[in-house]
Amino acid sequence: MRPSGYVRFRETAPDVVIMDIIMPGRGGIDAIRQIRQADPSARILVFSMHATVSYAVQAIRAGARGYITKSSASDLMVEAVRNVLRNKLALCAEISEALATSHLEEQATALDQLSPQEFEVLRMIIDAKSTEEIATAFHLTPKTVANYHYIIKSKLGASSDIDYMYFCMRHGMVTPLITSMK
Repeated sequence: MRPSGYVRFRETAPDVVIMDIIMPGRGGIDAIRQIRQADPSARILVFSMHATVSYAVQAIRAGARGYITKSSASDLMVEAVRNVLRNKLALCAEISEALATSHLEEQATALDQLSPQEFEVLRMIIDAKSTEEIATAFHLTPKTVANYHYIIKSKLGASSDIDYMYFCMRHGMVTPLITSMK
């Protein structure tokens, strides 16, 4: 079993953590939260394929100091690491633009209302993880996971897991699989 992001942080104590947010188990958002709880001065840069505001907002809320996408220019990584090391916020252009646009349009989504742990639970639900798998990953009881499930449904205005999927597709968290019919 591979060590979690938090365990790796404790083992190596790096100056800057560069991590993805899609990780096995509890996920990167939770790892960011754990790292920052253990070391409030930890400097974390997220490097992800997800170019959606929701992922970036959740990462920053959890304690990341930067968020750049894998489609960003390679020299941006070096600049972002330097900025995060100096405790400055580092965002790639597409995330900065998406954040500005969402705030200009004042379209706060229901995803913005989720706590980092609720966001990770939602991510695991849409990844087809069972209540037991989620409970094991977060060291919770299945009843607590069911409570999270209910809270998330309420916040998103979803009545079923299918509603979750449609909501997440509309907000760029899930990409529908397209197959050609011949």
